[in-house]
Amino acid sequence: MDEIATISEPRPLSKRSTVRLTTAQALIRYLAGLRTRLEAPHREETVPLFGGVFAIFGHGNVAGMGEALYQYRDQLPTYRAHNEQAMAHAAIAYAKAHFRRRMMACTSSIGPGATNMVTAAALAHVNRLPVLFLPGDIFVSRDPDPVLQQVEDFDDGTVSANDCFRPVSRYFDRIIRPSQLMTSLPRAVRTLTDPAVCGPVTLALPQDVQAAAFDYPVEFFESPVVEFRRVPPSEGELAGAVRAITAARRPLIIAGGGVLYAGACEALHEFAERHGVPVSETQAGKSSLPWDHPLQLGSMGVTGSPASNALASETDLILAVGTRLQD
Repeated sequence: MDEIATISEPRPLSKRSTVRLTTAQALIRYLAGLRTRLEAPHREETVPLFGGVFAIFGHGNVAGMGEALYQYRDQLPTYRAHNEQAMAHAAIAYAKAHFRRRMMACTSSIGPGATNMVTAAALAHVNRLPVLFLPGDIFVSRDPDPVLQQVEDFDDGTVSANDCFRPVSRYFDRIIRPSQLMTSLPRAVRTLTDPAVCGPVTLALPQDVQAAAFDYPVEFFESPVVEFRRVPPSEGELAGAVRAITAARRPLIIAGGGVLYAGACEALHEFAERHGVPVSETQAGKSSLPWDHPLQLGSMGVTGSPASNALASETDLILAVGTRLQD
């Protein structure tokens, strides 16, 4: 199906080439077109940024999102789930297994279907892992109002269950007009892929707006390959680290998730062996160094190993690599 239209926006006055799509169609077409580069020894390949969409269909997403996902099923596969919290946690595992270079989206019905994903959103937020949440939302037109599974707040007509996602999302937006996607989607992708702000994104999708049609510029869907930037340390930072390491007698490395996400495990391995520096890990940094390596101490902190915590109390220099010492 090429067109679904219930609410239409005025057509752009621009003479640019356009394609008329519903909000849901435009969203899925945009996600399906995103690609990224994966680096591997002796080769580089370009793959879809999104591995697919986990979905439980119901009141609020079955019509607009369901139709769009079916239309683009060959470019962006849909995986039917049985529990929203479970599928959202599976999306977190997917992002972590791919070292934040690939990710999944999750769509649910409104109300309890959406709130079932909030715990997973909080986990992704704390661990800075990219997941795109696409919960259905109540009618923007407020016709009908109230509707099934709507939060009936008589002091604020704008409140919906999806407001639960605000404090646990790195970026949140409620799409109330189809044209909003042209600013909201690039911001969402930047948040999902920028290591400085990486984390979950929530785009709440009112069910009537999902089916609203709009003439989108064709070039909006011509996305460049997504590049994951790596910010190198400044010369001053490196010089300071060299001075500190040179002066240290009992240095200790604490490796965090950033070592994995930056593909720096081999560099860490080489540095630790060359200088004989023991390595401890945060929970997010587990496997930065092989578990059976002689310099591997295990995890740090309240759930850490006795060896890690003992050496941490005796060291005269801690090198925190790829961690904010919060994970």
